[in-house]
Amino acid sequence: MKDICVAAVQMVSGDRVSDNLARAYALLKQASERGAQLVLLPENFAHLSDHGSYSAAEPYAAGGAADASLQPVQHALQNWAAELGIWIVAGATPLLERPDGSAIAEKRSRSACLVYDDTGALRARYDKLHLFDVEVEDAAGSYRESASIEPGEETKVASTPWAKLGLSICFDLRFPELYRQLAAAAAEIFLVPAAFTHTTGQAHWLTLLRARAIENGCYVIAANQGGQHSPKRHTWGHSVIIDPWGDVLAEAGLGEAVITATLDGQKLAKVRRNMPLLSMRKL
Repeated sequence: MKDICVAAVQMVSGDRVSDNLARAYALLKQASERGAQLVLLPENFAHLSDHGSYSAAEPYAAGGAADASLQPVQHALQNWAAELGIWIVAGATPLLERPDGSAIAEKRSRSACLVYDDTGALRARYDKLHLFDVEVEDAAGSYRESASIEPGEETKVASTPWAKLGLSICFDLRFPELYRQLAAAAAEIFLVPAAFTHTTGQAHWLTLLRARAIENGCYVIAANQGGQHSPKRHTWGHSVIIDPWGDVLAEAGLGEAVITATLDGQKLAKVRRNMPLLSMRKL
């Protein structure tokens, strides 16, 4: 792994895609001006609503040039990455097709994490594996992502000039076996875009993120939504960047924020050399 300056963008997205894109661009520009070479956006950065994500879903551009009218989110991401000269990991946005181009039926979409390089080219796509179908003691009461989202089927490690990225989305964080697979596939940085609720985030967010870093000897970049989106939707915020020893390098509070940190390749190598967990495991 080579040293790299990274950023996590925290947002308080609503149900108007155009407004969210304007805020995302402004925050990405801040990150670029601070020297970030790779920037992570949160889950549902372009659209967050009590009514699910299907209404904002786009056809998949499949690595080609996106159409501004049909694929405004993907079009914006391609242009921003090229304009700012940064890699953008677009937390999660709903797409109407699977990675192979086949359509998703029954008014559902895939929650896809898209990785763009500094020329605007799409380098990787990961579709959320674990869907948030739970009861939570908050104003919403229950969440059923599977009502509008089809789960993905594959893990994904993306290559960059600096390091290999293990991709995940929000609720995936509660399943350590996913991150062990990513680490075994040579991931050096875990990316966790999220919209963790205030209730669950306050209880478990930082604990889970530090555990994933420590048990795998990986850096973690976690970009969360952070505020009151509607009377029923309240997210925890506290986006964070963590090193392989579990130390917090940068952390946000609530509201919009950009946090940055330089990830040290030698630190990663030292932690893995001194505590070679991946090679020592028995199960």
